[in-house]
Amino acid sequence: MSSASIKKIIPCKKKDLIKMVLDIEKYPEFVPWCLGGKIHDKKESQDLIEMRGDLKVGKKFLNETYTSLILYYKQKDKIIVTNIDGPLKHLKNEWNFKEINTGTQLKFDIDFELKNNFLNLIMKKSFNLGLNKIAEAFEKRAYEIYKLN
Repeated sequence: MSSASIKKIIPCKKKDLIKMVLDIEKYPEFVPWCLGGKIHDKKESQDLIEMRGDLKVGKKFLNETYTSLILYYKQKDKIIVTNIDGPLKHLKNEWNFKEINTGTQLKFDIDFELKNNFLNLIMKKSFNLGLNKIAEAFEKRAYEIYKLN
């Protein structure tokens, strides 16, 4: 199983960063290796947004789609994502948001395992590099959307 954690200050308001993270249908526009994103179901209550969605990841001909359950706990400023179907044997990622001065501290933890053992070995070797590229993509997107200087 692979796991990693990253903490980064993103220079935008917490509510804006949470909105960007929850908008997975826009991920193909800026997230590396993300080829598609689709929300199938969305339910909202006073403290919870629950969604079921697909992400298609990979490159051109080598790609996979996995389905996840996305839970956003409004009071805790926390998003938890777990896999439902696809190439992952296990996935849990947790996004935590904390407003700090004019920015937001993003803490992202991920724990996953692919069903394919060979691909699992490849992913483990380049996982931290990939995670940093994804975090940088969210930071760059925040600059673009919110015109930050």
